[in-house]
Amino acid sequence: MSGAGRVAVLVEGESDRAAVLALAARRAAPLDGVEVVAMGGITNVARYVAELGPAGRGLSLAGLYDAGEERYVRDALERGGLRPGTDLAGLGFHGCEKDLEDELIRALGVARVLAVVEAEGDLGPFRGLQQQPAQRDRPTGDQLHRFLGSGSGRKLRYARLLVEALRDDEVPAPLARVLADALG
Repeated sequence: MSGAGRVAVLVEGESDRAAVLALAARRAAPLDGVEVVAMGGITNVARYVAELGPAGRGLSLAGLYDAGEERYVRDALERGGLRPGTDLAGLGFHGCEKDLEDELIRALGVARVLAVVEAEGDLGPFRGLQQQPAQRDRPTGDQLHRFLGSGSGRKLRYARLLVEALRDDEVPAPLARVLADALG
């Protein structure tokens, strides 16, 4: 992080970062003064809150997190001098039900995600995954989620592509809200 920004958006990984940047680009939202920081995993959130937040560089913070990992975010914000109470969203931190990929799959629907996969030439590998014994009886949405998380760079590449495939009224709420909070 360069230190030139006034807002740091903390996200778990590079794919979440790509999704936030893709949404900003789609909306022609200038990110002047906003840095989207991939933390390399949610367990690093305390370090980034301490380094970048009020007790560190004094930046305003916002972020995305998976609902199952809320405790890490809450603890990090409290240790960093922020008191979230019951409302993390009031501090600019927005939870995804499962994770951002799941939010994007649900927003687009299985058929449209499959169309993106097909357009990328990955329908064959996806069909291969569907035939694996552990995947055969799972819902297609769950199979797509697994597919996006497998393969080198696939999650990162599809984060941008799925955001680009959304209509404006389909953007998952956590993603839309974190960008709105970052832009103030």
